[in-house]
Amino acid sequence: MDLTDELEQAFNDQVTMEFEAAVVYRQLSIDMAAKDLPGIAGWFTAQAEEEQVHAAKFVDHMLDRGATPLIQALRPSGTHADTVLEAFEAALAHEKKVSESIREIYRLAQRTGDIDSLPLLNWFIEEQLEEEATVSAIIARITLIGEDGSGLIRLDAELGRRPGAVGAPSKN
Repeated sequence: MDLTDELEQAFNDQVTMEFEAAVVYRQLSIDMAAKDLPGIAGWFTAQAEEEQVHAAKFVDHMLDRGATPLIQALRPSGTHADTVLEAFEAALAHEKKVSESIREIYRLAQRTGDIDSLPLLNWFIEEQLEEEATVSAIIARITLIGEDGSGLIRLDAELGRRPGAVGAPSKN
C-alpha cells in the first residue's frame, strides 16, 4: 500500500524533526563539554546519534513504501543550556514535542486506514515513553543533587558510561 500524500508529508516532517532533535542534542552536548562534564556531554552525543537512527527508520519505511523521503529545512530550536538542569529540561521538552508528533502521525495512519505504518509507529511510541521516562528520572536526580558539585561529578561519571557515550566534544 502506498502512502497517502498527507501521510507522506507527515513522515517527511517527522524525518526533519528527528534531524532537528539530533542538532538540539548535539548543542546540549557542546554546552556540557564547555562545562567540563564529559560524561553528560557524551550522553547527549549518544542521544544525538540515536535521533539520526530514528530518522533513518522513518526514511527506510518510506522507501519500502515507494515514497521518496525529503529532508526539509532544519529549524532547530536554538536550544542552549547554561546548567545541567536546563539541558535536561530542554531535552525533555523536545522529547515531548517529538512524542506528540508521532502520536499525530499514528492518528493520521488510523484515520487513513494505513495499518502498514502502525508497527513502526507503535515502536516509536514505546521508544518515546522510554525516552521521556529516562530524562525525567535524570531531572529528578539533578533536582535532588542541586548545586552539589560532588553529586554532579557522580552523575557525570554515571551518564558517561552509557553505551555510545564516547565521542563527546573535547574542550582543548
